[in-house]
Amino acid sequence: MAKKEVKTDTIVLKLLENANLDLTQQGCDVKEISDALKTASKNLTGKEGYPEYCGVVNSGEYGDFVLVIEDKANLKNHVKKNDKDLIDDSKDAIKDYAVNGAYHYAKHILENTSYKKCIAFGVSGDSEKSLKITPIFVEKNVPYLKVQDDVSNFISFAKENIAEYYTRNILNEKTNDEKATEEVLKDAAELHEYLRNYGQLRDTEKPIVVSGILIALNEIEKGSFNLDSLNGDSVDTDGAKIFTAIEKNLKRANVSPTTKLDKILNQFSILKDSVQLNEIHPDLKTTPLRKYANFLYEKIFKHIRYSKSSTDFLGLFYGEFMSYSGSDGQTLGIILTPKHICDLFCDLMDLKKTDKVFDPCCGSGGFLVSAMHNMLAKANNDTEKRNIRQNQLYGIEIKEDMFTLATTNMILRGDGKSNLECDDFFKRKGAELQEKGCNVGMMNPPYSQGKKSPSLCELSFVEHLLDSLTEGAKAIVIVPQSAMTGKSNYEISYKEQILKKHTLEGVITCNKNTFYGVGTDPCIAIFTSGIPHDKDKEVKFINFEDDGFEVRKHIGLVETEAAKDKKQHLLDVWFDRIDANSKFCVKSKITYEDEWLHSYFYFNDEIPSMEEFEKTMADYLTFQFNMVSHGREYLFNEMGDIDEKTK
Repeated sequence: MAKKEVKTDTIVLKLLENANLDLTQQGCDVKEISDALKTASKNLTGKEGYPEYCGVVNSGEYGDFVLVIEDKANLKNHVKKNDKDLIDDSKDAIKDYAVNGAYHYAKHILENTSYKKCIAFGVSGDSEKSLKITPIFVEKNVPYLKVQDDVSNFISFAKENIAEYYTRNILNEKTNDEKATEEVLKDAAELHEYLRNYGQLRDTEKPIVVSGILIALNEIEKGSFNLDSLNGDSVDTDGAKIFTAIEKNLKRANVSPTTKLDKILNQFSILKDSVQLNEIHPDLKTTPLRKYANFLYEKIFKHIRYSKSSTDFLGLFYGEFMSYSGSDGQTLGIILTPKHICDLFCDLMDLKKTDKVFDPCCGSGGFLVSAMHNMLAKANNDTEKRNIRQNQLYGIEIKEDMFTLATTNMILRGDGKSNLECDDFFKRKGAELQEKGCNVGMMNPPYSQGKKSPSLCELSFVEHLLDSLTEGAKAIVIVPQSAMTGKSNYEISYKEQILKKHTLEGVITCNKNTFYGVGTDPCIAIFTSGIPHDKDKEVKFINFEDDGFEVRKHIGLVETEAAKDKKQHLLDVWFDRIDANSKFCVKSKITYEDEWLHSYFYFNDEIPSMEEFEKTMADYLTFQFNMVSHGREYLFNEMGDIDEKTK
């Protein structure tokens, strides 16, 4: 190992540890590979040769992958191509370039062991801010390799992620989760057509009908409800049978008190009260409700009932219905939070299995679903899991239909519904809510309500949330960037009051398409409650607009193969595991009069390289020559005149 590579090795080791990858330095603890490396010299002499790091990761369905890492301190020594634009496999290139050396070790290991797949990494750079990581996929007895897009860390190659990376990036196929979500959205479109054609339901009624039937389907397992009982009887209607099953299941799930149960049942009364839903339709030869129930049982119920994913399927349904109706709910202040943001909230909060999570604007329950799954994964036994479901999730929702949807969502996910309340968050005093003992707050408040009343602006929700948490609790919110800019008098006043009582930890600028179709530029703000902001504290401002999600025609916002890598980079920077350049993260002291956004504090701290300087000069000289050749040399004379005047 060359001395100048020691710093790069240390950076790589830190990234491996962050990804929970245990690779061996200067060798391999797998005997078969270790024996192969005894003849792997980069001088091609047949003597021993060892990469910087090497190991094996088992992906499960795709078997073992050998991981090999070779690094160089200088970015100029990253990769060398031959005259055919392929990775040069000559001795000098193997010795002097990171990617070439990694490729050499990958080929040698596959040729001399029983392993069939290797992902080799060429890494170059001597600082976390400039590191370049290029993965290449090498397969046994396959003469060509696949050079992949650069990554910023190794999270995609951890045991729990490598199968997904292989599926998406190397096989160019969709993952099981992607297929499942795509299928659910396709089914949502089909169900919407049924609801529209045979039920003539209003937009707000559609998700209620869907969630009510899903609750009733829970009773199939208990033997108190079956689909064959939906026979279109004009007296004991299909809707009455479904409603009875809903009531049984809500009581079985211990939804209490009675006032709460009655409020939910009142929302579901449309199932038994609608004549059109309960009459046999001539085209269907059955009632619309029987059609919906059959469809939901086969297409949706099984996905939700047995899903271990944090995907908010009912939220997806609701969002789909809203988009089909030509309304995104923005006029009502309803903007449902995408699943990947809900999961990101949990990661940025570094949720513990003992945390108690509060969402005062819980909508369909997306944050609470993600938090529940995140904490359940960390629980050690059934007692801890039961406590998480029953005592560690608390939500408030003012709209009765959304409250019903959230309750349904939590029941379908296995309890967690007992601490949901249908109420006005602002009618609850912060001191009263503090007694709940919640130490994590998550919120996507209603947007654009401040135009109606300053007391309903996003910052007023943020302040009240912080006042409602225990001292030292963490709160994370997603709001329009305009809220963090806060230029109106009332917004400045709210920012001042927040800093007097609470601490701003950081603000993350999000992808402009996070709420695709809504037209809101969002950001994520993170606070510590009950501790006044120290004027000397440095706050993190991060630009995470490039988050690995993109809009695709006829589909909407989708996760690309780069998303996991970019998310891990964000988390590494947020938790101070690595440094980042100011394009990504700026740390600064703040006042309430500042704009709390990365763009406000950003400065370029990167010194241009000689190559960049030479390119800029070449571009300028080319432009100058072009102008002179077209008789416009006066442009440069004018510039000279300006320079003289400046002197």
